[in-house]
Amino acid sequence: MAQSLQRTDLYLSLFILAESPRVTFRFPSQTIPAVALAVAALITGCSTTSEDKTAGMSPNKIYADAKDELASGAYDKAIPLFEKLEGRAAGTPLAQQAQLEKAYAQYKSNDIAGALATLDRFMKQHPASPALDYALYLKGIVNFNDNLGVFGFVSRQDLSERDQKAAKESFEAFKELVTRFPDSKYTADARSRMTYIVNSLAQYEVHVARYYFTRGAYVAAINRAQSAITDYQNVPAIEEALYILMRSYEALGMPQLAADSRRVMEKSYPNSQYLARGFKSAQDPWWKFW
Repeated sequence: MAQSLQRTDLYLSLFILAESPRVTFRFPSQTIPAVALAVAALITGCSTTSEDKTAGMSPNKIYADAKDELASGAYDKAIPLFEKLEGRAAGTPLAQQAQLEKAYAQYKSNDIAGALATLDRFMKQHPASPALDYALYLKGIVNFNDNLGVFGFVSRQDLSERDQKAAKESFEAFKELVTRFPDSKYTADARSRMTYIVNSLAQYEVHVARYYFTRGAYVAAINRAQSAITDYQNVPAIEEALYILMRSYEALGMPQLAADSRRVMEKSYPNSQYLARGFKSAQDPWWKFW
């Protein structure tokens, strides 16, 4: 994974920072004491502010130091350096590189919101950047690892309260990547993750359906199971969705619909363990479905 997120550094440019012209002020003699006091206060105040260690550094040096901090895992030190570099090298490929590196550092430091904001700003400011495919890939990765909602199954969280927004946004980022950049080196991995996300979203719907079923909310269980069957086809979760439909119709005293669901299930999954043993154990992790 770490290697897949690495990208060849963009062309690095050297910049010369012009020195501001010196300005001299002449004060009336009677104001000198007041001015002296003001200057003294200013000096005292400035002495307490943090020193900008990058003041005399070239953009290349800032970038090298930021990369070193990033490689060592000191993301809290790398991020401000990349931010300095964005300002020093504004309008250049190096500034674009700094934005992407900062987004990655924010992601690694678990600042998900910050990473997404940085990537969105990058894509808005640089829609024709040669690194746009990487930006889309990284956005998908950030959302992909933002719990995805489905990982809540492992910790036995209440599935009816989970939100799949991150998973769907991850899917959309990967989808845009594979559509716009089919030959990108990130496309193959993005396709694999899209398949995983679809399976996960379908499994989520089925778990919610089971949640309703076990609480006697059979109509709600039927609605969620039907949603999984309609929205996600050819995924492993459909087997349990059909079983929930069958059991819910039986509980509601609707034998014909229950028989129809059983018939479809027996035809599609002739060796189904649900028909033989019922629901899987609550201790079984969701990923055992595939």
